[in-house]
Amino acid sequence: MKHAAFALAGVALSLSLAWSSAQAAALRVAADPVPHAEILNYIKKIDPKLDLQVVELTSGANANELLANGDVDANYFQHVPYLKDQEKALGKTFAVAATVHIEPLGIYSHKYKDFKSLPNNATVAVPNNATNLSRALFLLQAQGLIKLNSKFTDPATTLATPKDIAENPKHLKILEIESPQIPRSLDDVDLAVINGNYALEAGLTPAKDALGLESASHNPYANILVTNPQLANDPRIKELAKDLTSPQVAEFIRKQYNGSVIPVAPQS
Repeated sequence: MKHAAFALAGVALSLSLAWSSAQAAALRVAADPVPHAEILNYIKKIDPKLDLQVVELTSGANANELLANGDVDANYFQHVPYLKDQEKALGKTFAVAATVHIEPLGIYSHKYKDFKSLPNNATVAVPNNATNLSRALFLLQAQGLIKLNSKFTDPATTLATPKDIAENPKHLKILEIESPQIPRSLDDVDLAVINGNYALEAGLTPAKDALGLESASHNPYANILVTNPQLANDPRIKELAKDLTSPQVAEFIRKQYNGSVIPVAPQS
């Protein structure tokens, strides 16, 4: 019985040490500067016991490669359709730890104030990655600018490309550009479909400046906290997930971004 007691005590001590070790190590989270890193930095203020190291992503950095290589412990910048596409490309499986907010995709222009004044043969800049390209085409369809082939009914499960445009009454020219570069193209194109985070970084206010904005209702593109499967139950990941989906953080998002970023968590 004494040996059993000592063994149990040893297990308890090991678990305690493991927890302490996890708590002691900084949690490295890769994030886009706006709004993701801003939200994480707010969490650092309200939950100082969680030692967060925010790794802001620069143009060209692949946060999923960083995660797969163990250079960070989690990332916070993407939605599920993009993650699934990345898992196929990298041959990796990741774990979703929390669903946090929606950044509605928007259509912007420096040349036109509405779609009625858009001329024929107008150029439209769209993201060049598969998921956000499809998302942009669905948004153009929702605004009545194009019509996709009838088989494209669910943006969460079917990926459309410009080849799948069935009707294009204004003969729009679709120009595929890397997402972070699209805001810089606004003076050179007629319309630009821009991800919410890049719009905010460029000083745009999606809720006010977009000619057309993606609906938040039943939106499959909520941004998520992602980690490796072996870290899914790490106490630091659990703590961060709890913080990100808390009413306090949801309220911060509402006040900070005025409808341009929409928290998934309900109002407190």
